[in-house]
Amino acid sequence: MKCFKSFEDMLGYWAEKTPDAPAFLTERAGERTAVSFSAFDRDVRKRTGELALSGKTSLGVLVNGTYPAIVEILAGVRAGLQVTLLNENADADQVTDADVDLLWGDEDLVEELSPALTKGVKNGKGRILFFTSGTTSRRKAVVLTEQSLCASAYNGGCLLPLEPDDILMSMLPLDHVFGFVCAFLWATSFGAAVALGRGARHYFDDCAFYRPTVLSAVPMLLGFLMQRRLLNAEMRLVLIGAGDCPPDLPQGLKAAGKRVAFGYGLTETSSGVALSLGEDPYAMTVCPEDRVTLGEDGEILIASPTCMMQGYYKDPAATDAVLLGGVLHTGDLGAFDEQGLLHITGRKKEILVFSDGTKIFLPEYERDLRTALSERDFAVVDKAGSPVLVIKGDESERVELTIRLSALMKDLPIGRRLKDIYFVNEPLPRTATGKIKRWELQQKVRSI
Repeated sequence: MKCFKSFEDMLGYWAEKTPDAPAFLTERAGERTAVSFSAFDRDVRKRTGELALSGKTSLGVLVNGTYPAIVEILAGVRAGLQVTLLNENADADQVTDADVDLLWGDEDLVEELSPALTKGVKNGKGRILFFTSGTTSRRKAVVLTEQSLCASAYNGGCLLPLEPDDILMSMLPLDHVFGFVCAFLWATSFGAAVALGRGARHYFDDCAFYRPTVLSAVPMLLGFLMQRRLLNAEMRLVLIGAGDCPPDLPQGLKAAGKRVAFGYGLTETSSGVALSLGEDPYAMTVCPEDRVTLGEDGEILIASPTCMMQGYYKDPAATDAVLLGGVLHTGDLGAFDEQGLLHITGRKKEILVFSDGTKIFLPEYERDLRTALSERDFAVVDKAGSPVLVIKGDESERVELTIRLSALMKDLPIGRRLKDIYFVNEPLPRTATGKIKRWELQQKVRSI
């Protein structure tokens, strides 16, 4: 596998080697159509020239998963602009925080966010900003580069290679680093085609339309596709990442004769750090460009000279708090088995620790609650030193829910029992990959 140093090198290599091969598969007038590597390279070069003459320094791309959005990102980088990837839910604070002076995307959203534009930046060349999901703290802009993202694609590709005739189904948000690397760069680095999903309303028919051989997905999306039997017969490999994965998903894929791999990575490491390659989807091989060790408390510590972030944008204090001597303190907990394979065991910030020494590991605690709450939208947070339940519903349900939970609660130590139930009218805040924004929910409950 070739290790590219830039998007330009990657695209130029395949545009010269296989100019007519499909870089992307898209839909036009109901028909599947291809964009060749040579056409992709030509479109990026044309847009690069336009951006270079714009007089702007910091480009914010409202990423919508389309081919023009990808062209804009690569052209912005090639033109020497600082590029920030934003989604359709982006707000004015993100635009201002990233010093954006030029927006690209949906016209109405661009108009709405334009008052937040700034004077731009000095010396922003080479910086690509991804916002963290904000699950356990306020979202931050992570500074990556095209070099670190290309290295990440190489890093994972060394363990999980693709073939040039593969078709990678891209249904993930590309403003999320897992989507950008594993639903785009992974395929492009191998000269394979990326089938661009047509949005949530086409989840039901995208696989049948494109006939992909490879899919990268978060557990929530994969569960939706599998429950409705939407995975096509040609699909040979599924990469799962960006969230806790229930065992029934990889088991179901294996039963269907498909290879399954689970990936672990972070925005701060430009995505992939470890991948499962064997029968156990939760036993992962560390990628060749990374070195993983464990702290005394089991925290996963990562050193990666090629894939590591430059830091949190304009936030040296936050950077210094997690990046110590070039080693990233992830906040994730892990363990190595006898074969030296990495297992993720939890998240330090998903453990509630109370003054009496009581500890609650939230994923496990919430799994137990699921037996009583079934498919309800809920989460557990800390309120005044006690665990409380936040659930979408109505106050009139309080008595019924209390009765349903009582059997679980009576078997728990007093310090681990739910002290109250808070009802909310709206769905709980989640990231694009389906994770609860626990920090945001925590702040809301504390204000009640």
